[in-house]
Amino acid sequence: MFSTAAGRFRALALAEAVSWAGLLVGMFFKYVVVHNEIGVKVFGPIHGVVFIGYVLVALMVREELRWDRRTTFLALLASIPPLATVIFERWVSRRPQPASD
Repeated sequence: MFSTAAGRFRALALAEAVSWAGLLVGMFFKYVVVHNEIGVKVFGPIHGVVFIGYVLVALMVREELRWDRRTTFLALLASIPPLATVIFERWVSRRPQPASD
């Protein structure tokens, strides 16, 4: 999975979505269920590191995957809403690849 640019991006997109979900669950428990911060304290830093990794990998693989500026912008934008990185990764992986120069 990590041997190709697409595989590295796919792994980080999934990890970013999972860390977002963990943070959301932590926030739910903090504000609704038990009113303690343990979930946010655990998943907050994890999500922060994975978020930065996703952004860096998106910027590093853009040339190898032949993304134009619009696609790169959408990849970066997808890091903001929860779980959008998985939706973006599925969309971009199903698009036809542009011809090589």
